[in-house]
Amino acid sequence: MQYSSEILEMCRVAQGTNHGPAPIPQEGTWTKAREISDINGLTHGVGWCAPQQGACKLTLNIKKGIIEEALVETLGCTGMTHSAAMASEILTGKTILEALNTDLVCDAINVAMRELFLQIVYGRSQSAFSEGGLPIGAGLEDLGKGLRSVCGTMYGTKAKGPRYLEMAEGYVKEIALDANDEIIGYSFVNLGRMMDAIKKGVDPAEALQGASGTYGRFKEAVKTIDPRHE
Repeated sequence: MQYSSEILEMCRVAQGTNHGPAPIPQEGTWTKAREISDINGLTHGVGWCAPQQGACKLTLNIKKGIIEEALVETLGCTGMTHSAAMASEILTGKTILEALNTDLVCDAINVAMRELFLQIVYGRSQSAFSEGGLPIGAGLEDLGKGLRSVCGTMYGTKAKGPRYLEMAEGYVKEIALDANDEIIGYSFVNLGRMMDAIKKGVDPAEALQGASGTYGRFKEAVKTIDPRHE
């Protein structure tokens, strides 16, 4: 350790009271985090790239400072899917400090990692008050049946109005219109459920039927249209 001559010439004054860091809520307890290994929790965060053409939702499950589980979901940029594939291999097994200072290929994923780091080290995790935290696999359970991200895709123009393309329930097949040409419902197919059925040997046409449904007042429609072609 090197000191300047000004410091060396000073007399020493006792520091006084020092209680260490303020405790943060972690997995049902209050922790004074001094080391990376003191950090635990599951949390989510969103990041975006500099041109803001894509975004990433990142979910991490951290135990004793180590990333044990990572869920990487991307939106808006085709290249991000390949970046996410690499990030899913890079992240697990690293400490959160290592991950913060690792190139996660896509800037949006890097920003998401930064936002998660801030949440987790300040005790703002989703599992802060869950005793014992959440088991490894909890991030995957967020996706639900079919293991597909919850995605919403809507499009509209002043000239032709709105088009629902993808809702929480799944891929929108038709939108239902009333006598005023206003949307009153839609039919959909849950692609995750459909593919699960097909992989089990169900006939594709039967699987499509079984994974389809409607929302709203679809049966009261004056007419229905395909939002992608009409």
